[in-house]
Amino acid sequence: MRAVLCESWREFDALELKDIPPPPMRSGGVRIRVEAAGVSFATQLVVAGKYQRKPPLPFTPGTEIAGTVIESAPDVPDPLPPGTRVFAVLDWGGMAEEAVADAIHVVPIPDGLPLEPAVAMPISYPTAASALLWRTRLSPGQWVLVHGAAAGVGLAGVEVARALGARVIARCGGAKRGIPLARGADLVLDSAAPFRDAVREATGGTGVAAVLDTLGGPVFDESLRCLGDGGTLVTIGFAAGGIPQLPVNLLLLKNIAVAGLNWGTYVGWSPGDNRQLHAPRARALWGQLVQWWSEGALRPEVHAGFPLAQFREAMAEVSGRRASGRVVLRPHEA
Repeated sequence: MRAVLCESWREFDALELKDIPPPPMRSGGVRIRVEAAGVSFATQLVVAGKYQRKPPLPFTPGTEIAGTVIESAPDVPDPLPPGTRVFAVLDWGGMAEEAVADAIHVVPIPDGLPLEPAVAMPISYPTAASALLWRTRLSPGQWVLVHGAAAGVGLAGVEVARALGARVIARCGGAKRGIPLARGADLVLDSAAPFRDAVREATGGTGVAAVLDTLGGPVFDESLRCLGDGGTLVTIGFAAGGIPQLPVNLLLLKNIAVAGLNWGTYVGWSPGDNRQLHAPRARALWGQLVQWWSEGALRPEVHAGFPLAQFREAMAEVSGRRASGRVVLRPHEA
């Protein structure tokens, strides 16, 4: 089969497309014909050996796929029939014509829902949903501030917050303002401008109940001051490049909290690999997301699709911050 291959730690553009044997079946596995593989910024860190988790060399990058079931291992209980449309999260191996995923991380896609947008369901949407549901315990009518609201996790956060009945203040680049607006954001602020006063004005001076922060850096500090009494900031990533320092005295003075959310913990990417322990909770969350998707509350979409041979061009869309929605590779497209 054809696959993007990383044989030593290197820049993403230095990877190669090669013919390699299909991945071997393993206990509890499901073999999937990959129709769409997600392309994410983090993949650049993984192949460069700069991510906190390093796959064994050589390997094929890619952690989120959508496709159809080919076969299941004999020990998989209640195996999905071949041909079932699914999305799945992987440890690695997605940028290939076939991949093997753990059955506990393979989720059927209901009839009538398109296949390629499902690439956003294994990681982007559950990251946003677990942050808002498990960390902030968001209630209907409360205000949420979402940073990076035109990108993968941020846009998912806007939609999940709206599905929960919350009100959303979104921040993104001015040219992308219409994207979170179309997803139900109540107010969109330009990410190039200060935002504390605008947030206070929009919320009538009370501040927001939750902040979804994918950026870090100076945004973190200003976001803390946007929280209302009892509010929670969830830190998800540091796309702005700086890891902020926490002024703990501010937590005390304002009765606020800061929480972290690493979705990788729930799918086996953390030290100790507790994927089996967390599987029931993860699968319940995926079930809720699929229900919202079926009801039209979530609208994952594909910004652009590329044949597997154009994996470099696909990553350029992501690293150039041109994408609104997900960028995917189509392994079986010529």
